[in-house]
Amino acid sequence: MTRVLYTGGQVFDGQETMLTDHAVMVEGDTITEVAPVGNFAGFDGQAVDISGGTIMPGIGDCHVHLVYKGGARPSEEVEGQNPAEITLCALENAQSSLKTGVTAVRDCGGHKYLEFPVRDACNSGRFTGPNIMASGRMICMTGGHGNRHGRVADGCDEVVKAVREQVHAGSDLVKIMATGGVMTKGVDPEDAHYSAEEMAAGINEAKRFRRTTASHAQGAEGIMNAVLGGITSIEHGIFMDDECLEAMLERGTYLVPTLAAVKNIIVNKENGIADYVVEKALRVYDKHRESFKMYYEAGGKIAMGTDAGTPFNLHGKNTQELAYMVECGMTNMDSLKASTSVAHELMQFTDRGQIKAGFKADLLVVNGNPAEDIQMAANPENHRFVVKNGARVAL
Repeated sequence: MTRVLYTGGQVFDGQETMLTDHAVMVEGDTITEVAPVGNFAGFDGQAVDISGGTIMPGIGDCHVHLVYKGGARPSEEVEGQNPAEITLCALENAQSSLKTGVTAVRDCGGHKYLEFPVRDACNSGRFTGPNIMASGRMICMTGGHGNRHGRVADGCDEVVKAVREQVHAGSDLVKIMATGGVMTKGVDPEDAHYSAEEMAAGINEAKRFRRTTASHAQGAEGIMNAVLGGITSIEHGIFMDDECLEAMLERGTYLVPTLAAVKNIIVNKENGIADYVVEKALRVYDKHRESFKMYYEAGGKIAMGTDAGTPFNLHGKNTQELAYMVECGMTNMDSLKASTSVAHELMQFTDRGQIKAGFKADLLVVNGNPAEDIQMAANPENHRFVVKNGARVAL
């Protein structure tokens, strides 16, 4: 079994510690030891000098859409493609993220389950790619956010049936749309869509089959419906209020903020994005940043997610979210933690996301110290190389 020693730089463990004068031993696909450099005196195997840099866990992105390329009108673009092209696109997007340090992703809504074989191929090692969780078809009400490609279901019985369909198809988690959103014409992000009873029915059915749950939830009423129903994670959380915050804190609900989604729409508002999308993005932008800061300052659990695949929110640019979280008040160290150990914890990759003996060797080596300058991790130009399951990534 190949043994590789990473030495000479700093070690970020994925939690809250930046180690100096330590080295990391990898055997095969697993980290076997993290210890002071002196412990490895006399080691005569392969040594990788990372002097002047930092070795850290690979990044986890808890909200992507692998079937979308990040064009101005993603849903419309997918409708013009054949299934083979969509599947290839999903693989390319997954590999683009991996090349830039993202070693795990959670797909929060695909197209006709075409992302599932990509997940299986990457997770099995048949193709090089990140570890992938996939939700299958997002579940929404008639006319609700995501109805173009989602599984439309109304009433508790139909929502339960829709959850069962996702489980039967092979989903790793269940995505339920609690509110309107920015990208769907004719809906208001502040409106609750599913009732509290419908949300609870869907969430409970997913739990019965040991699936975690995620809810697109922007308006306060919809957030509360999802949280009180037992949702695992709130996606976006834009109009979170004090009542939502307290309920989420009490239940340990994760927030996946996806700051990149709205930001990239606004930055590219002149580049062919539909007017109604730009109007809603401008309306929610400030509130989005405020809700993120509110939950962070209250000590809530935040896991990094980007919504990659939405307009100009590109796969391979995922790590910029680390800098966006810092811009909104998060410390560099907490941004790193949200993007490594916390993100992997949410995705239930329990043996990844930390540099710790017994964990899989999914690693990112960057220049400098990202705890001092977040751009060392956020900007791929500052990345030296990526390791997946112990092997250096070459795509």
